[in-house]
Amino acid sequence: MLHRTFRDRLTDWAIAVILTAVAAAMFIPFLYIFSVSFTSMDEYLRRSFLLWPERWVTGAYQYILANNRFVRSVGVTGFITVIGTLLNLAFTTTMAYGLSRRFYGQKLFLFLVLFTFLFSAGIIPTYLIVKAAGLLNTVWALIIPVLISPWNLIVFSQFFRGIPEELNEAAVIDGAGPFTVFWRVILPLSKPALATFGLFYAVSHWNAYFTGILYISDPKLWPIQVLLRQIVVVNDTSALQITEQVLTDPPPPETVQMAAILLATLPILIVYPFLQKHFAKGVMIGSVKG
Repeated sequence: MLHRTFRDRLTDWAIAVILTAVAAAMFIPFLYIFSVSFTSMDEYLRRSFLLWPERWVTGAYQYILANNRFVRSVGVTGFITVIGTLLNLAFTTTMAYGLSRRFYGQKLFLFLVLFTFLFSAGIIPTYLIVKAAGLLNTVWALIIPVLISPWNLIVFSQFFRGIPEELNEAAVIDGAGPFTVFWRVILPLSKPALATFGLFYAVSHWNAYFTGILYISDPKLWPIQVLLRQIVVVNDTSALQITEQVLTDPPPPETVQMAAILLATLPILIVYPFLQKHFAKGVMIGSVKG
């Protein structure tokens, strides 16, 4: 066992203190949002800052869940996240696998991918294309324009090139075609990459905010982040279609805002632990040159 000097122990303690401070800086705001969402009107007005309510009430959650617009927005975002992520992975992996094989014109396709990675068309041309395609005020406007991320495509392509060519050759000798090789050999070996980039795509879709404002003007199709903007930033709780029964005893608007934030964040937090075991291995993809 190596001898640890006083300087080493001091460095460990300094790192521990810094990491604890960073963790607290991220956890305390979340705890504040959680506590305020369960706080009554009297307690909220009496205490300027709280991290743990004296009396737990669920009025803000009943207030939010009693309307259709919030539930519909969660449904719209859930559809965009699930279907969008599946389409993202399908298009990204198939194109990346194709680019990882040697074929005539491969460099031209790689150049086009790198060009779109370095130079974006801009908001107005993209908006005009989405409008010309008839995608405005549809959920597909939030999925189709972002089907393939150039960066993820390049990393996936590098990962596929790292898979031994002998596996492909063995499968071809056994009579497998390109699609069978991709589906039966390549994808099973790519679970860490699929989990990691699937999480990246899913978080991106769940937090889609600017594109929702840009392409969706119908409140019935608002993603949850756009509805949250109306509630939290614009402070327009009328965006929630509340029933008259709930309106007779409304909770403080601040608790409604915090409850809405928590409900909008919770689903993606639940998904994360199931993908965590692949995450550390997946983020290392493409970082090591053979």
